[in-house]
Amino acid sequence: GTGFGDVRLDALSYAVLAPSPHNRQPWLIQLVGTDRLTLYCDLTRLLPKTDPPNRQIVIGLGAFLEVLRLAAVQMGYRLDTEEFPEGEPQPVLDDRPVAHVRFVADNAVQKDPLFGFVPQRRTVRAPFDQDRPVTSAQMRNLRDQAMIPNENFGWTHQDADMDAIKSICRESYLAEIKTPRTHEESVALTRVGKRAVNENPDGISLYGPFMEAMRLAGVVSPAAMRNPNSQAFKGSIDFYTKAIDSAIAFSWIKTQGNSRTDQLQAGVQWLRLHLAATQAGLAMHPLSQALQEFPEMEPHYQAVHERLGVAVPARIQGLFRFGYAAFPDPAPRWPLTTRLMREDDAV
Repeated sequence: GTGFGDVRLDALSYAVLAPSPHNRQPWLIQLVGTDRLTLYCDLTRLLPKTDPPNRQIVIGLGAFLEVLRLAAVQMGYRLDTEEFPEGEPQPVLDDRPVAHVRFVADNAVQKDPLFGFVPQRRTVRAPFDQDRPVTSAQMRNLRDQAMIPNENFGWTHQDADMDAIKSICRESYLAEIKTPRTHEESVALTRVGKRAVNENPDGISLYGPFMEAMRLAGVVSPAAMRNPNSQAFKGSIDFYTKAIDSAIAFSWIKTQGNSRTDQLQAGVQWLRLHLAATQAGLAMHPLSQALQEFPEMEPHYQAVHERLGVAVPARIQGLFRFGYAAFPDPAPRWPLTTRLMREDDAV
């Protein structure tokens, strides 16, 4: 956050901590002049099998822009941002810019208390404590702290709703892991062990003493994860099922349309919701499988939208489970310098 001699770089050093699907970190930044930058999507970091329209990638870019804004505000700057200045890329992303951003010194800008939780935010995939409830007042407070309009936010902890949503989440996870091409996309991005994580600090990171032992024993490896009869494959299903079933509450973010701008805004709201949860000591875990748009997922996509009462043209952009659990270590990140382009670089 300090020491670069350029407020843009200081703010970007926080922005790279934003969440993104499979931790792909799909941002490329071109510094322009002395007070501007252009954000692009790194098209080599898409998820074409599980996220064919690149919707989830755009949500991650929206989260990036919000952390950038929070950091800039903390430093006494506002951001003048023009989203998709050369038009919205459809049906998939292309090399057009995602946003032009200008840093403007502004003594009147107000700091946001959520900024302090950017370094503490974690995605918690472990099962949640079954003896600690999540109350209605807490969920309303998260919505208010995140400043999400009521029409874009839903939540429940009612038993009938919880059982139905858990069932959809379990079935959609199985649809992803049992569809070879979508499962392979995740396997190819899984980094097993500290060395693999250090070499590629993105994707799905599995490390620590226990995981190192499993790797050395050959129990956990890409080959094992590809084998439906392996302990690694079955263990993944067991772990994820227990995580889903331990949910104490669910919330979801919805938009009234599904434009690229809507998706960016969903990323802003997702990020702010997660920071508000972190502030409250709540664990949060996105369960995005049922929202994916490949053919085998279609029944579950329809089921979750019907269950939550969201109909076209509106759509659900994020579904999350909440509860209490210990926060894990931070997920790895590529250094900021690897995400910068020269002003004359081609995308």
